[in-house]
Amino acid sequence: MDKILALLDGSEYSQSVCHHTAWIAQKLNAGIVAMHVLGRREGASPTDLSGSLRLGARSALLAELSSLDEQCAKLAQAKGHDILEDAKAILDQDGVPHVERRLRKGHLLEAVQELEPNIRAITIGKRGEGHGFASAHLGSNLERIIRASKVPVFVASRTYKPIQKVLVAYDGSASAKIAIDRMSDSAVFADLDITVLCIGQEGGVGKAKATADEAVAKLQHVDIRAVAHTVVGEPGDVLNGLVKTEGFDLLVMGAYGHSRIRQLIIGSTTTTMIQTANIPVLLYR
Repeated sequence: MDKILALLDGSEYSQSVCHHTAWIAQKLNAGIVAMHVLGRREGASPTDLSGSLRLGARSALLAELSSLDEQCAKLAQAKGHDILEDAKAILDQDGVPHVERRLRKGHLLEAVQELEPNIRAITIGKRGEGHGFASAHLGSNLERIIRASKVPVFVASRTYKPIQKVLVAYDGSASAKIAIDRMSDSAVFADLDITVLCIGQEGGVGKAKATADEAVAKLQHVDIRAVAHTVVGEPGDVLNGLVKTEGFDLLVMGAYGHSRIRQLIIGSTTTTMIQTANIPVLLYR
């Protein structure tokens, strides 16, 4: 059975992640793996502090510190189990029959990569538990997962809303073409309204239209409702403007279409849209 991996951390985004994952799983007739990963410090065994406290160290203090470390690890594990129990309850209410719960210790990316050969997609919240709602911050774990994952990554918004209108940011790049190919072969998009947007430069709208029309033709060939739209402007401004004014429910993009060095110099439309869009973003590599 296909499986969707839902990454949960107990943040304000976790409930939205569950609802969106249930929606995707039902479209694909897939099961769900709900996973919470304890950091190495959270899930650590009692620490040996005998080498850290030397002058004036007392055995009672060492024992107390070691006991505190053990209690913190137990609390973190209990919290992890509670997060997964709550997620299971939400997914059950949403009608998902197959939910597997996993509580892991270690690095999040390593845990994801271990499961990736057996999953079809990943769902994750835009920001983690420790980052609040700071719109200018993109969690490092999220960016690492997007860059490393070979499967699509669905970045959930803070609140869940049924998805009907989809905006596809299409530039003809390799990752954008993969997005169209995967969409054409996915039951998720069978009954949705798709707009393929290609942003041109001054004097280059004709080329942008031809690029968008090519993608639309692939989608229409498999009976997906799709139309082309072309404009001139800065990608981030255009995309955010359309999301706000046209009522789109989901943004689909190819992830990080240029080299990492180039992005460090001029920034990335992918990162910008994850940061600023108030709707979910589905990313393909």
